[in-house]
Amino acid sequence: MAVYFSNGDIEFSLGNEELIKDWISAIIFRHNKKLGKINYLFCSDKMVYDMNLRFLNHDTLTDIITFDYVNGNLISGDITISIDRVGENATLFDTSFEHELHRVIIHGVLHLLGFKDKTPDDAAIMRAKENESLQILDSMTE
Repeated sequence: MAVYFSNGDIEFSLGNEELIKDWISAIIFRHNKKLGKINYLFCSDKMVYDMNLRFLNHDTLTDIITFDYVNGNLISGDITISIDRVGENATLFDTSFEHELHRVIIHGVLHLLGFKDKTPDDAAIMRAKENESLQILDSMTE
């Protein structure tokens, strides 16, 4: 199957799509799962907010919404990312836009793999998995 990237209400180019696709596949494989179909939609805060309210009844801004279509070991889903929020969070966390974007991209995949982040313990595990995944990406670019 495959990973797809598209834009919602903004113009955005990921730039290194093939590397990111290979990375996502590698992370899924490392968790003994198979890649199904994952669709990424890059958009504005407004679009993510509207989706959050409409589909999840959450009246908040967020950087990512993950819709899980996992079927057994086949990892599939729709992942919507606010490029506005990624940019603001990069500044807030004193990191590059690209690094924060990669963190959010893999965060959605980790949700599809079953990782949660609602409790402090779960959030700590999620952050560790994000960092581990980012190190794998770094090793793929060396």
